[in-house]
Amino acid sequence: MAELSITKKSQFQVRGLPDAVKMNQLSNLLQDALISTDHVHQCAIIRRNDANVRASSLGFNMYPDQVSLLLDAFKNPPQTRQDGIYFDEAQYKCVRADKNSIYAKCTKKGLVLVKTVTLMIIATYNENMFPSVCVEAVEKLADYFKEKGM
Repeated sequence: MAELSITKKSQFQVRGLPDAVKMNQLSNLLQDALISTDHVHQCAIIRRNDANVRASSLGFNMYPDQVSLLLDAFKNPPQTRQDGIYFDEAQYKCVRADKNSIYAKCTKKGLVLVKTVTLMIIATYNENMFPSVCVEAVEKLADYFKEKGM
């Protein structure tokens, strides 16, 4: 009986998962961890080193200049607390800003930004949602990514 030798490896073993699969997994994670709470209106995951949108909720379009402004808000938290954040054609008043999290509100809607090792999670909520639930969901997702070293 001849010995079976398999020398060809699948692309998943050699190079890891393709980007399309990773993005789909991240989109599913956004849906399951954030949108399904019914207290997150829109959300996105951004890779911090190149400001690339890795996944976003349906209809949530982030432009490179917006992403850069949001990432820059973490560079000087006291200044961010003082000036607030301009996002989605509105000026948001900063409620909290530190090296890892920024919470801001504008009338009856709000913005939550949380930074991990390599990512930034962005989430919005509106007047029919509880800000505390949005914050908790985003922070838990960020903790998950931090545990994974992401």
